[in-house]
Amino acid sequence: MLKQYQIKNYNFRLIFYVVALTMLGISVIGSAQKAVQSKQVFGLLLGLFVMAVVSVIDYSFILRFNWLIYLFNIGLLSLITFHVFGDDAGGAVRWIEVGGFRFQPSELSKVLLILFFSWFFGKYHEKINSLPMIFISGVLIFIPWYMIEDQPDLSTSIVVAVIFIALLFLCGLSYKIIATVLAILVPAGTLFVYLILQPNQQILDNYQWRRIMAWLQPEKYAKDAYQQQNSIMAIGSGQLWGKGLNNDTAFSVKNANYIPEPQTDFIFAVAGEELGFVGGAAILILLFLIVIECILIGRKAKDLSGQLICGGVAVWVGFQTFVNICVVTGLMPNTGLPLPFVSYGLTSLVSLFIGIGLVLNVGLQPLKYRMEGF
Repeated sequence: MLKQYQIKNYNFRLIFYVVALTMLGISVIGSAQKAVQSKQVFGLLLGLFVMAVVSVIDYSFILRFNWLIYLFNIGLLSLITFHVFGDDAGGAVRWIEVGGFRFQPSELSKVLLILFFSWFFGKYHEKINSLPMIFISGVLIFIPWYMIEDQPDLSTSIVVAVIFIALLFLCGLSYKIIATVLAILVPAGTLFVYLILQPNQQILDNYQWRRIMAWLQPEKYAKDAYQQQNSIMAIGSGQLWGKGLNNDTAFSVKNANYIPEPQTDFIFAVAGEELGFVGGAAILILLFLIVIECILIGRKAKDLSGQLICGGVAVWVGFQTFVNICVVTGLMPNTGLPLPFVSYGLTSLVSLFIGIGLVLNVGLQPLKYRMEGF
């Protein structure tokens, strides 16, 4: 479980990027919603502790519990699906609350699925292009994916699907299969978009449909579009240096409460307004550097499972960042995805730190040590 690691292989650069970004997020959260800032500070401390512990546990040892990890994930999601401990908020049941402790299983599910499929594809990668293996993989991902989507949590289910597809690609899925799937999905996707745009569509929930229509026709669906429109206004008003954290100017979009719950999904709007282009660019650069570090560590991993863990975490952080920024700038419909390490949310933050801890452990066991017999 524990190995003789060399400190020179511990990627302190990645830790610096993550901590700097989280602290920057805590500062912006304090300006957006002072009451929850202390909770995010606790999340940072808890995340650092969990990350440190996970980073020194051999990931190969963790992967031995592959099916237990998968079943544990299904068990957590089942508590929501069957409303055992589910806490209703905003019309969706996504949280478990027991004795004042509240967390979101779908966030933890991301890292658990990365672990499981890193083992699964690492073990069966030679058969990955066979139809039976693709079918089995599809069934294994469909069960947790459906349970997440059914909460309903379409945004998280999309992230989970993208992570799974990325892991499939990284483990060596044939380009012929990819081309065939794209040849089917492109026209199918076009038909899907056409169908959901119909007023009487029954595919999406009403609130999901209204979010899409608000993005396409903000004037007609102003009641649903105001959050994104105000977000764009806030980011633009920050100009180069911003209006300053915790400012009391009357011309602030945030201060006028035009962005509901700004500490969560639309935290970048607050950062853009109060820190300006410079602050927003700093956040994006740190997120980019985190993704790059995960990729670089993965390239030196001792085995395919290690590569997939790093690749999965990189895709998780990168894709979720891409979608969040697109939403707050009006390039995509409102999806409700937090900005990694920046948005308020303890489950999301700690889950991300677990992922970083796993990446750090992969980095502690580079390929050359396996070749030298360590």
